[in-house]
Amino acid sequence: MRAFAVIGPSHSGKTSLVEGLAKLEGQRSLSFRFLGGSAITTFDYMGDPWAVLDVPGGHDSFAQVGPVLAACDAAVLCVPADPEAAVLAAPYMRVLEESGIPTFLFINKIDSATSRVAEIVAALQPYCSHGIVLRQVPMRTDGEVTGAIDLISERAWKYREGDRSALVELPGEMEARESEARSELLESLADFDDALLEQIIEDQVPLSDDVYRVATRVLRHHDLVPALLGAAEHGNGLQRLMKSLRHETPSCRAASDRMGLAKDVCAIGCLADHQKHVGKTVLIRALSEDLAPGADLGGQAIGSLTALDAKTPASSLETGAFALAIKSDHINPGAFLSPGGAVALPDWAAAHPAILQRLVKPVHEKDDSKLSAALARLAELDAGMFVSQDPATGHQELGLQGQQHLKRVEQTLSEVFGIEAEFLEAPTRLQETIKKRVEVHYRHRKQSGGAGQFADVVIDVAPRPSGSGFAFSEVVKGGVVPRNYIPSVEAGAKDALVAGPNGHQVVDVSVQLKDGKSHSVDSSDFAFRTAGQLAVKQALREAGTAVLQPILDVKIQVPSVFAGGLVQLVSGMKGQVLGFEAHPTASGWDVFHALLPETSREDLSRALGSATRGTAWFSTELDHYEELKVPTATVA
Repeated sequence: MRAFAVIGPSHSGKTSLVEGLAKLEGQRSLSFRFLGGSAITTFDYMGDPWAVLDVPGGHDSFAQVGPVLAACDAAVLCVPADPEAAVLAAPYMRVLEESGIPTFLFINKIDSATSRVAEIVAALQPYCSHGIVLRQVPMRTDGEVTGAIDLISERAWKYREGDRSALVELPGEMEARESEARSELLESLADFDDALLEQIIEDQVPLSDDVYRVATRVLRHHDLVPALLGAAEHGNGLQRLMKSLRHETPSCRAASDRMGLAKDVCAIGCLADHQKHVGKTVLIRALSEDLAPGADLGGQAIGSLTALDAKTPASSLETGAFALAIKSDHINPGAFLSPGGAVALPDWAAAHPAILQRLVKPVHEKDDSKLSAALARLAELDAGMFVSQDPATGHQELGLQGQQHLKRVEQTLSEVFGIEAEFLEAPTRLQETIKKRVEVHYRHRKQSGGAGQFADVVIDVAPRPSGSGFAFSEVVKGGVVPRNYIPSVEAGAKDALVAGPNGHQVVDVSVQLKDGKSHSVDSSDFAFRTAGQLAVKQALREAGTAVLQPILDVKIQVPSVFAGGLVQLVSGMKGQVLGFEAHPTASGWDVFHALLPETSREDLSRALGSATRGTAWFSTELDHYEELKVPTATVA
């Protein structure tokens, strides 16, 4: 079985394309849809078994693209026939280039095209480091596309609604355009074949079979990206695409070689779901012969394997075949699997960093432990979701790919796990620090019958450089504070710094114990710890503190056409633009670098989608803290 992926931006017609390809020969196809909306469909074409995996468009679903591509032998990038929409395909073109997978470009909805196909290709080319070559040119009647001419066979095909295209005579008015386009195709192919180049130089007409041979080799090496045309909703252009896939898509073994897999890797886990009454279900593809239930995979024996109906048992899998692994909780999607363990997919297949942060807690307290278990299970299934614990509140913190991703998680928790959850914006991690040096003398004395409490301390509290943390020292002389009590004073000082006068953690402070007194009966570790804590609290009140806000180092991955527009956007969020430059490896992309207050992170997440049409994403890390300027009220 060979497999290909269909990916592309939203509203490019991917669903219609997959459905049309699966029905070309009228045979029954079998499909299964996974968490997040990705699906696999299997069908036969001209006696060969095929699988097509498709991923919903949009940034919220992009985390599934990498694992799907890693499990396929070729890819079809589906784009609308509109030069203005070319930038929407940029994230998909980028991952295709990074993966090196043989790629076909399918320009869909060609019947509604108002621009020349050459203009569409020209708009896509900046995002592809390999050349995009037309394998077909459209035929037009009264300005409308009514068919296509194959540039290798030089045959003309007229589209028919819902039916196979009809072979027609090449229109006379199209001969010049066809000859020009074919010459461009042959010249592009000749760059990778000396024999073809020699024929062109000698003005010989290459045989179609020779051109097909070169085209196949060029595709399999991912030297060029061939572009085909069609209108999937009307069934147009699908036969030509499927025949090209059948003729040129390499085998599963070639995909293993392309990714440099170790010889013991025998499967890949690519997509997953959690089904009621069934549990965790992972789609795996066999990369070697005779993978069967009970075999060691991923370090343990796998449970049952079923066909895509999740019912029919699979006794064993041939190389390239797909199955659902059930009762195999140790297997996760996004990994290459060997009998002894699992290896993560290449970096290009990893999910983008989360751009949305949410704290999640159950609506009903009784669901607290269920929620933790459900989120852990979802994190295994969903490559784009990241789970951690917020140290301030103790709640689970989710990193998500966007608002639609958040809605999917909320729906899954409710419908699959039966948990109602509340999602809150993660609070900004504010801190505070002391403004000036201050010396405090504090005496803790308590008498309530029996042994009392007594501790007397003189401490010096002072600010330290930003980022240097807490430091404690002592210069006590003469044993006025016994040595065994000094660590208690330090512990008390740390207790006081947990929450300052403004309720935030106090940082970058030094505390020095200078003097004190003790009592032979009433002094204790507890008394000196209490004295140390209350003394530091008093010092913070006397000296005053400044509230500090975190400043993030932000790197935005953005198509170059949008980079300039981000200057005003970031500046409007009180950020500091550090500049932007061309991405070192991704054609048509820039890396935009800025410093941004953490309080503006949510605003950036919302604004970036509309400013870049959903094509950009960003990563952040803490750079430093700086004083939060609170505006003073003016009196009229």
